[in-house]
Amino acid sequence: MATTDRIFLSSPHMSGKEQFYINEAFETNWIAPLGKNVDSFEAEIAAYAGVKGAVALSSGTAAIHLALLLLNVGSGDRVFCSSLTFVASANPISYVGAEPVFIDSEPETWNMSPRALKRALEEAASAEKLPKAIIVVHLYGQSAQMNEIVSLCNQYEVPIIEDAAESLGSTYQGAPSGSIGKFGIFSFNGNKIITTSGGGMLVSNDTEALQKARFLATQARDNAIHYQHSVMGYNYRMSNVLAGVGRAQLQVLEDRVQARRAVFDRYYDVFADRQGINFMPELANTKSNRWLTTLTIDEKTTGVSALDLIEALSIQNIEARPVWKPLHMQPLYADAQYYSYSEESSVSEHLFRTGLCLPSGSNMSPEDQQRVIDCILHTLSLSNASMR
Repeated sequence: MATTDRIFLSSPHMSGKEQFYINEAFETNWIAPLGKNVDSFEAEIAAYAGVKGAVALSSGTAAIHLALLLLNVGSGDRVFCSSLTFVASANPISYVGAEPVFIDSEPETWNMSPRALKRALEEAASAEKLPKAIIVVHLYGQSAQMNEIVSLCNQYEVPIIEDAAESLGSTYQGAPSGSIGKFGIFSFNGNKIITTSGGGMLVSNDTEALQKARFLATQARDNAIHYQHSVMGYNYRMSNVLAGVGRAQLQVLEDRVQARRAVFDRYYDVFADRQGINFMPELANTKSNRWLTTLTIDEKTTGVSALDLIEALSIQNIEARPVWKPLHMQPLYADAQYYSYSEESSVSEHLFRTGLCLPSGSNMSPEDQQRVIDCILHTLSLSNASMR
């Protein structure tokens, strides 16, 4: 019989300090998308990410949308994007009327393959249809191979948007995630490593572009005593209340990274030596926040598929999920162009078929994690018995 206590994949983890900043917003009556918390949260995130500025927004999706607008991406343009990611990475490409082109993953990081990107850029250059931007996703907290990707993009003078929605707190060769491209974006959705319940951040060293982002995000109101609008704007700013939650959350980010890495280590210690089970790699000279612990399982070797484990965990009231379904496989983007890792191999499709995301919350107790481990071990043991 399943226990009544549900174990979630990644639930919010409050610090206990959020109420202080929320109360301050109420006491000063700054509830709207203006106020001390917004200004301070932007400055604190910029300092953490090692960039010159940041703009607090209603979502990470809004941040990508604004980044594309700041790069003048529009109708008829193309944008290259990681395929193995959540749909919000690519939807803003459609918002601005551009065409997404999806790039496969690589085994080393599960992120955008420099090899596939090189081929895509070469063909685009030959056809004189270079992309206006490239959206690189740092999946589940693991950084992509940015040196190789930056080198390719510089060669063709294509700007990079780092989708670091899942990787706040991660580093690449000492550089904070989101600080390497022209623009970086973070998400503070309820399931992220820190949360404002909903929200996002656009970061960059281009402070002039960020000022334009603030303008666009507040309905593009012209500098006039009356309400005057010369360009299309959006209602994308973060409220002062939610920014207060973010300030308190940011103070414990390093603790949250440490906790999630400890969760990963406990899973790894149990399952890493088992044939047919392979964890998402951590590239040398990078540090993943291990937002989610993810692995692949070889059904031929173990007798169990990723979906079998998800079902077994669900029966025990434990949430687990497949890895993201690649965007080139989504009905929404069925007609989009896709560059696979090689002619013989689509890495993202393989990861989708075999990948599994395990409960990884920083507030998950060791006892609850043991419940997850015991359920997986029991399922594997039943399969082993049936294979004898």
